[in-house]
Amino acid sequence: MEQKIIFALGFFDGVHLGHQALLTQCGELADAHGCSAGVVTFTDHPDSLISGQPPALLNTTDDRRRLLFAFGADTVKEIPFDRELMTTHWSDFLSSLLAIGAAGFVCGDDFRFGAGGLGTPKKLAAYCNKRGLPYAIVPEQVMDGQRISSTRIRQALEQGDIENANRLLGHPHVLTGIVIPGKQLGRTIGFPTANLAYPAGLLIPKFGVYACKVSVDGNTYAAITNIGTRPTVNGEGVNAEVHLLDFDGDLYGKELTVGFCTFLRPEKKFDSLVQLKAQITEDIAQVRKMP
Repeated sequence: MEQKIIFALGFFDGVHLGHQALLTQCGELADAHGCSAGVVTFTDHPDSLISGQPPALLNTTDDRRRLLFAFGADTVKEIPFDRELMTTHWSDFLSSLLAIGAAGFVCGDDFRFGAGGLGTPKKLAAYCNKRGLPYAIVPEQVMDGQRISSTRIRQALEQGDIENANRLLGHPHVLTGIVIPGKQLGRTIGFPTANLAYPAGLLIPKFGVYACKVSVDGNTYAAITNIGTRPTVNGEGVNAEVHLLDFDGDLYGKELTVGFCTFLRPEKKFDSLVQLKAQITEDIAQVRKMP
């Protein structure tokens, strides 16, 4: 017999401390009832249809899935948020999840679902009580007197306040991507870089240079990452240019996961590559002093 699942419900952009509270509660409820812990989320942000103005997302779908597994989910169900789903009655939505193995639900106290957003935590509780299903409504998680939210984290990243964003996230802000060819100017000044293109719809942090931890092929390296348009070399488009410290090898076509740790300085146009090289040398020296 297939194991039943307690599902945490939400979009989980960033998988921040508030989301992690849901995942923890989901795991405890699942253990108590002999179930596995799962997540139901959506392939697209609901606002892409509801208002036509989705927020810039903190994570790619793949990074969000990886984080959900890392923080306790045994399974992740990604449902397309389309017009059919948007007009589905809230109780029919829950019933559709029962049909794919749901045995109970966890949601936040502000969760809304179903046509017109008429599904509420109170209605979810009544639905579960009527059917003898376990459930949990998780209260808001607060830091510095304010609710922890993806919106607060977006604002922090846009200001280059990576430390505060990471406090709210409970983990480093991450970007995973495949290394693409660049102009190879970095290697001409002794600092080869791996280039990652920013996916459409993803939030771009404040332009500048960041101290990072980068994972590739199962190894982790200290790194500096420039987010921006590379004005010194007349760059085009927004890229993440990553220089791994103490790495020697070819990264083209490899998958890199960049964890952002500290904002070092804003992006700047230098008068020459000599000045740029001197600044990068200083940036690296700063990173080497960090724990």
